[in-house]
Amino acid sequence: MASTTKATGKIESEYAHLLQRLQPQVIRSSQQHSRYLSLAEDLMLQRNLTRAQTRLLELLAVLIERYEAERYGSSNADAVDTLKELMAAKGMKQSELAPFFGSKGVASEVLNRRRRISINSARALAKHFNLPVDVFV
Repeated sequence: MASTTKATGKIESEYAHLLQRLQPQVIRSSQQHSRYLSLAEDLMLQRNLTRAQTRLLELLAVLIERYEAERYGSSNADAVDTLKELMAAKGMKQSELAPFFGSKGVASEVLNRRRRISINSARALAKHFNLPVDVFV
C-alpha cells in the first residue's frame, strides 16, 4: 500500500511539474493552437510515455478538440481521420492495424469508412496511442 501511495505521489509531482512548466490554458488563438498541436505531436512520437506525460497529452487533446469544435465545427476531425494522422505520425502501415481490428480486412473497411470502429478496437487503439478511448469512437 505504501509503495502505491509513493508511486501516485511521484506521478502527481511529475504532472504538477509539467503543468507548471507548460501552463496550459484554454486555446484562444491559432498560434496557441499550433503550439499545443506541436506539443501533442511530440508526446505522441515518444515511445514510452510516463503516466504524467499521458495525462498531459489527454489535457492537450481536450483543449485542442474544444478549440477546433468551436472554430471549425464538431465534425472537423472524426475517429478515422485521427487514426490516419496517428498512423502517419508513427509511420504505420494499414497492415499493422490488423491486431487492433482482428484482421487486415476489417482495418481496411474502417479506414475506407465502410465499418465503424468497435468499442474493443477503440480501447486497443487508445492503449496503443496513449489517448482517451473517446478519440476513436
